[in-house]
Amino acid sequence: MSSEQSAPGASPRAPRPGTQKSSGAVTKKGERAAKEKPATVLPPVGEEEPKSPEEYQCSGVLETDFAELCTRWGYTDFPKVVNRPRPHPPFVPSASLSEKATLDDPRLSGSCSLNSLESKYVFFRPTIQVELEQEDSKSVKEIYIRGWKVEERILGVFSKCLPPLTQLQAINLWKVGLTDKTLTTFIELLPLCSSTLRKVSLEGNPLPEQSYHKLMALDSTIAHLSLRNNNIDDRGAQLLGQALSTLHSCNRTLVSLNLGFNHIGDEGAGYIADGLRLNRSLLWLSLAHNRIQDKGALKLAEVLRAFELTHTEVVERRRLLLEKGTQERSRSPSSSRHGDSKTDREKSQMVGISNSALVDKTDKTQTMKTPKGLGKKKEKSWELAKKEEKSGSGQSPTQGTPKKEDATKAGKGKVTIPEQKPSRAKGIKIGSREKRSILLESELVVEATEVVNPLLEPVEHRDGKVFMPGNKVLLHLNLIRNRITEVGLEGFLATVQYQMQFSKAKSASKGPVGLLWLSLAKNCFAPQCPAYAIIQELMLPRDPIKAKLREDEAMAFFP
Repeated sequence: MSSEQSAPGASPRAPRPGTQKSSGAVTKKGERAAKEKPATVLPPVGEEEPKSPEEYQCSGVLETDFAELCTRWGYTDFPKVVNRPRPHPPFVPSASLSEKATLDDPRLSGSCSLNSLESKYVFFRPTIQVELEQEDSKSVKEIYIRGWKVEERILGVFSKCLPPLTQLQAINLWKVGLTDKTLTTFIELLPLCSSTLRKVSLEGNPLPEQSYHKLMALDSTIAHLSLRNNNIDDRGAQLLGQALSTLHSCNRTLVSLNLGFNHIGDEGAGYIADGLRLNRSLLWLSLAHNRIQDKGALKLAEVLRAFELTHTEVVERRRLLLEKGTQERSRSPSSSRHGDSKTDREKSQMVGISNSALVDKTDKTQTMKTPKGLGKKKEKSWELAKKEEKSGSGQSPTQGTPKKEDATKAGKGKVTIPEQKPSRAKGIKIGSREKRSILLESELVVEATEVVNPLLEPVEHRDGKVFMPGNKVLLHLNLIRNRITEVGLEGFLATVQYQMQFSKAKSASKGPVGLLWLSLAKNCFAPQCPAYAIIQELMLPRDPIKAKLREDEAMAFFP
């Protein structure tokens, strides 16, 4: 019985394994449902969307576009676009504010400490500072990136969101960890931006290969370039000097170049001076806080006054003059008939002789029939016709004797109507004055349409050598805190005196006049140095800012 009793006692326990199997089946169904649910909530389209930044159409708002593109590129934490902070005016606390501060002193001190702590952390957080035009989010004028590394992926984001900024004028990158590779990517990005972008500043970004000269390529549109604090040495200065100008190429867009706080010495200053020999676009140059001594200073001063052309420059100048002469001859209509000029002269002479013989016969027969007054009139008309033939009025002798009114019109038309110039190709000689006037007119047209090579400027021949008048386009030169002594000062004194004489001679005509601002302070000479005092005295009336201040002071005293 015990076994029988145990059997029914065991029967209620038997279904427990079955129930466990059924619960296990339920859990497996739940797992399948859980696996199927994410497929319905997150479709494949949602997974592909962050991986396709090329499909995004930028709106022109940098803050929105940059955030969206960074998200699509896979960034979880990226810099924010904020307005550039402006310096606030000094705060003067009033008595009422000081009383309120004393009443709520504990709370105020706690909140100020918390706010100051948060502001410190926010300050060190990477940001993209922008300067807007008229507080419009779509009118970003300048971009400032400072203190965080700009990677190649971020430059890829910029290549998408910067071109829609139609009013972008400047990009400033300060200590952003650029490399030669990322600099190349950044340079490839610049042509995509708006044509208003003319200023680029790369400061605190030393590069091993010193490839900053790529920013000054011939197809570059940068007008203002700042390369301060980049550890540029003489090798980098050589590349920059070659980018300014060589014998066969020249940068025509760069207006200002800042090379302050670098390691440029005498050799590098010589390379920069070589670049200034044939450059006629740079107006502003700063070499402050470098290692330039007297040798480099004398090279810079020599380029700013009359200097001797080298043999290769003389050969290149002759080649350019020959090319210019052939171009002028090809432009003038007489060159197309140059080969047939002799035959034209012989034909015109033979026709002129036969025509004169015929006219003589007709005159003799007509003088017998006509009265005396009419004969005198015809003699005068014949004399006028001869004068026109000699002066080259453009009429062929086969046209017979013109009337008196026609002769006067033809004589006037020779001066005023330029369409009569092709008739001069018929063997009629042109005087030297007329040749000069024609050449001057063609030169004016060339200057209006083309940029004249500096080697074609007027030169001076002395002792078998060719001298150019020097670079008169550079207006601002900064050499503060270098290693220049009184020897280098003498070179700049000679340059300033030469430019003063040149500007006096050219006062009536328009054109470049030379340096208006020269800074040589904080070098290896005493401030009381006679040469330095003379330079300051000569440069004082040329400085436009100081001249304006003097005018304002005079107007204040004598309204």
